[in-house]
Amino acid sequence: MTETEFIEGLRNHNANAYGKLLDDFQQNVFATCISFVPNKEDAEDIAQEVFVEVFKSITKFKGDSKLSTWIYRITTNKCLEFIRKKNTKKRFAFMQSIMGNAIPMDKTSYFTEMNHPGVILENKEKSETLFLAINQLPEAQKVVFTLHKVDGKSYQEISDITEKSLSSVESLMFRAKKNLQKLLEHFDKNDK
Repeated sequence: MTETEFIEGLRNHNANAYGKLLDDFQQNVFATCISFVPNKEDAEDIAQEVFVEVFKSITKFKGDSKLSTWIYRITTNKCLEFIRKKNTKKRFAFMQSIMGNAIPMDKTSYFTEMNHPGVILENKEKSETLFLAINQLPEAQKVVFTLHKVDGKSYQEISDITEKSLSSVESLMFRAKKNLQKLLEHFDKNDK
């Protein structure tokens, strides 16, 4: 099945095409989700949302990029959407605690998935520190860093996914590394 036939099958709601979509992309989409949101249940939920969005939006796919690039763009956007919502809830909980009517926060560790293939670190604490630092990066830097360092995407693939020029991706990666270095030094000083 060529990519054109595959896309046409998806547009026609062909069960074989949907099966192929899941077979070909399910693991990679989940791996990207867990790179951004290191909690297994949340990453699974986001991955599910990605496929729902692909099913709903396949008729809008113009073919300007590869299908895989389009799917990773949706995946990245769904992950960022989730992170934004989560950060809004955190701010709301903080405001409630100031006002004195706080909702008890869940104290269990959010970082449930530290066996991600892209994360090879000595222990869970270092992994948590790294993910906390990555999450403090500006959004564009976070996306580029995560897709490159955690997901193993090339600069060209990231350029296609984010629709940014290659030089922008390289610049964002350079700034992300610099900022991460400062953030990790800050975390390290606070640990001592």
